[in-house]
Amino acid sequence: MKKIQYNSPVILTYVLLCLGALILSILTAGRSNRLLFCVYRSSLADPLTYVRLFGHVLGHSGWQHFFNNALYLLIVGPAVEERYGSRNLLVAMLVTAFVSGAVHCVLSPGAGLLGASGIVFMLIFLASLSGMKNGCIPLTLILVAVLYLGQEVYGALFLNDGVSHLGHIIGGVCGTVLGFGMRKSGRK
Repeated sequence: MKKIQYNSPVILTYVLLCLGALILSILTAGRSNRLLFCVYRSSLADPLTYVRLFGHVLGHSGWQHFFNNALYLLIVGPAVEERYGSRNLLVAMLVTAFVSGAVHCVLSPGAGLLGASGIVFMLIFLASLSGMKNGCIPLTLILVAVLYLGQEVYGALFLNDGVSHLGHIIGGVCGTVLGFGMRKSGRK
């Protein structure tokens, strides 16, 4: 009999934490999202402000939101985790969560941000960098940047659809910067 392998510990644990946060949100009629899993401008004297700067990437508005992000995480994440290593991926996820949360608080003070989309975009950009050889910029990175970021810039400028296009853009930028940084430092 074949055994099941927990092959991508960071990604699988992250998806399970997101699922737990969604179930908690449902059980508390959304109060846990507002308190822990949604970042918005709040007092720096409130300790939960700092929890939300990282915790917002766990929260989701509902099942569809969760499933959309979970599918991308489970499709792209394991290959990225194998390529860059679990520790590096965890650090990249924490950096992306903090940067996207902080930028959101500064640039969108009247709105809340929650969901794994910024992490998904970071993973997509890390994946597009994984084929980089001899210091050459991969064509996949350029195409992903044009297609994904172009779509998000258009959405940010012309759509009022309730999607945090800024969060997606920040995730993509973090993935690119962190990917080049990890390659330059010679880390796995």
